[in-house]
Amino acid sequence: MRRPGAADRLRAAGERVTPQRLAVADALAASGQPLTAEELLRRLRGRRAAIGRATVFRALEALVGAGVARRLELEGHGSAYVACPAEHHHHLACMECGRVLEIDETYLRGIAERVASDTGFVIDDARVDFYGRCSACAAASRAS
Repeated sequence: MRRPGAADRLRAAGERVTPQRLAVADALAASGQPLTAEELLRRLRGRRAAIGRATVFRALEALVGAGVARRLELEGHGSAYVACPAEHHHHLACMECGRVLEIDETYLRGIAERVASDTGFVIDDARVDFYGRCSACAAASRAS
Protein backbone atom coordinates (compact mmCIF):
# COMPACT_ATOMS: atom_id res chain seq x y z
CA MET A 1 0.00 0.00 0.00
CA ARG A 2 2.74 2.47 0.87
CA ARG A 3 4.32 4.16 -2.11
CA PRO A 4 7.72 2.57 -2.63
CA GLY A 5 10.44 4.37 -0.79
CA ALA A 6 8.35 6.56 1.57
CA ALA A 7 10.79 5.89 4.42
CA ASP A 8 13.79 6.49 2.14
CA ARG A 9 12.28 9.72 0.82
CA LEU A 10 11.62 10.97 4.36
CA ARG A 11 15.21 10.20 5.36
CA ALA A 12 16.63 11.85 2.22
CA ALA A 13 14.69 15.02 3.10
CA GLY A 14 16.14 15.01 6.61
CA GLU A 15 12.85 13.97 8.20
CA ARG A 16 12.48 11.36 10.92
CA VAL A 17 10.83 8.10 9.94
CA THR A 18 8.16 7.28 12.51
CA PRO A 19 5.38 4.70 12.60
CA GLN A 20 2.84 7.54 12.59
CA ARG A 21 4.32 9.16 9.47
CA LEU A 22 4.37 5.82 7.69
CA ALA A 23 0.78 5.12 8.78
CA VAL A 24 -0.31 8.49 7.31
CA ALA A 25 1.62 7.72 4.10
CA ASP A 26 -0.05 4.30 3.91
CA ALA A 27 -3.54 5.70 4.42
CA LEU A 28 -2.99 8.43 1.85
CA ALA A 29 -1.61 6.03 -0.76
CA ALA A 30 -4.38 3.51 -0.12
CA SER A 31 -7.13 6.11 -0.57
CA GLY A 32 -6.32 6.83 -4.21
CA GLN A 33 -7.97 10.24 -3.83
CA PRO A 34 -7.34 13.52 -2.05
CA LEU A 35 -8.09 13.47 1.68
CA THR A 36 -8.28 16.26 4.22
CA ALA A 37 -6.36 15.94 7.46
CA GLU A 38 -9.65 15.27 9.25
CA GLU A 39 -10.54 12.47 6.82
CA LEU A 40 -7.11 10.93 7.35
CA LEU A 41 -7.51 11.21 11.11
CA ARG A 42 -10.86 9.37 10.99
CA ARG A 43 -9.39 6.61 8.81
CA LEU A 44 -6.36 6.19 11.03
CA ARG A 45 -8.32 6.20 14.27
CA GLY A 46 -10.34 3.31 12.92
CA ARG A 47 -7.13 1.29 12.84
CA ARG A 48 -4.89 3.16 15.28
CA ALA A 49 -6.71 4.75 18.21
CA ALA A 50 -3.59 6.38 19.67
CA ILE A 51 -2.91 8.87 16.86
CA GLY A 52 -3.83 12.49 17.51
CA ARG A 53 -4.85 15.42 15.31
CA ALA A 54 -1.57 17.30 15.80
CA THR A 55 0.40 14.15 14.92
CA VAL A 56 -1.51 13.80 11.66
CA PHE A 57 -0.86 17.45 10.75
CA ARG A 58 2.85 17.16 11.59
CA ALA A 59 3.09 13.91 9.61
CA LEU A 60 1.44 15.53 6.60
CA GLU A 61 3.86 18.47 6.71
CA ALA A 62 6.81 16.06 6.85
CA LEU A 63 5.40 14.01 3.95
CA VAL A 64 4.82 17.15 1.87
CA GLY A 65 8.33 18.37 2.65
CA ALA A 66 9.76 15.03 1.53
CA GLY A 67 7.67 14.95 -1.65
CA VAL A 68 5.75 11.85 -0.53
CA ALA A 69 2.52 13.87 -0.55
CA ARG A 70 1.25 17.11 -2.06
CA ARG A 71 -1.16 19.65 -0.62
CA LEU A 72 -3.99 20.72 -2.91
CA GLU A 73 -6.12 23.78 -2.24
CA LEU A 74 -9.86 23.29 -1.85
CA GLU A 75 -12.66 25.80 -2.18
CA GLY A 76 -13.23 27.64 1.08
CA HIS A 77 -9.51 27.82 1.91
CA GLY A 78 -9.20 24.17 2.90
CA SER A 79 -6.52 21.68 1.96
CA ALA A 80 -6.49 18.09 0.85
CA TYR A 81 -3.51 15.82 0.41
CA VAL A 82 -2.58 13.26 -2.26
CA ALA A 83 0.16 10.65 -2.32
CA CYS A 84 2.87 11.40 -4.87
CA PRO A 85 5.44 9.30 -6.70
CA ALA A 86 9.08 10.33 -6.61
CA GLU A 87 9.10 11.54 -10.22
CA HIS A 88 8.48 15.26 -10.71
CA HIS A 89 4.94 15.86 -11.90
CA HIS A 90 1.94 18.17 -11.65
CA HIS A 91 -1.76 17.63 -10.97
CA LEU A 92 -5.15 18.05 -12.59
CA ALA A 93 -7.73 18.25 -9.79
CA CYS A 94 -11.45 17.87 -10.54
CA MET A 95 -13.46 20.20 -8.32
CA GLU A 96 -16.64 18.18 -8.89
CA CYS A 97 -15.75 14.54 -8.23
CA GLY A 98 -12.42 15.03 -6.45
CA ARG A 99 -10.41 12.94 -8.91
CA VAL A 100 -6.74 13.92 -9.21
CA LEU A 101 -4.64 13.02 -12.24
CA GLU A 102 -0.88 13.29 -12.41
CA ILE A 103 0.64 14.88 -15.50
CA ASP A 104 4.24 14.60 -16.58
CA GLU A 105 6.71 17.45 -16.24
CA THR A 106 7.07 17.62 -20.03
CA TYR A 107 3.78 19.56 -20.25
CA LEU A 108 5.35 22.50 -18.43
CA ARG A 109 9.04 22.24 -19.26
CA GLY A 110 8.78 24.75 -22.13
CA ILE A 111 7.08 27.33 -19.91
CA ALA A 112 9.74 26.96 -17.22
CA GLU A 113 12.52 27.32 -19.79
CA ARG A 114 10.93 30.47 -21.22
CA VAL A 115 10.46 32.02 -17.77
CA ALA A 116 14.10 31.29 -16.91
CA SER A 117 15.30 32.68 -20.25
CA ASP A 118 13.16 35.82 -20.11
CA THR A 119 13.86 36.68 -16.49
CA GLY A 120 17.26 35.19 -15.74
CA PHE A 121 15.63 33.41 -12.81
CA VAL A 122 17.18 30.05 -11.94
CA ILE A 123 14.25 27.69 -11.33
CA ASP A 124 15.00 24.88 -8.89
CA ASP A 125 11.48 23.51 -8.59
CA ALA A 126 7.96 24.17 -9.84
CA ARG A 127 4.67 22.94 -8.48
CA VAL A 128 1.67 23.53 -10.67
CA ASP A 129 -1.80 22.22 -10.04
CA PHE A 130 -4.68 22.77 -12.42
CA TYR A 131 -8.22 22.92 -11.02
CA GLY A 132 -11.36 22.36 -13.06
CA ARG A 133 -13.49 19.43 -14.20
CA CYS A 134 -12.29 16.05 -15.38
CA SER A 135 -13.47 14.79 -18.75
CA ALA A 136 -16.26 12.69 -17.19
CA CYS A 137 -17.64 15.58 -15.11
CA ALA A 138 -17.36 17.99 -18.07
CA ALA A 139 -19.23 15.53 -20.30
CA ALA A 140 -21.92 15.03 -17.66
CA SER A 141 -22.49 18.78 -17.32
CA ARG A 142 -22.69 19.17 -21.12
CA ALA A 143 -25.25 16.37 -21.27
CA SER A 144 -27.53 17.95 -18.65
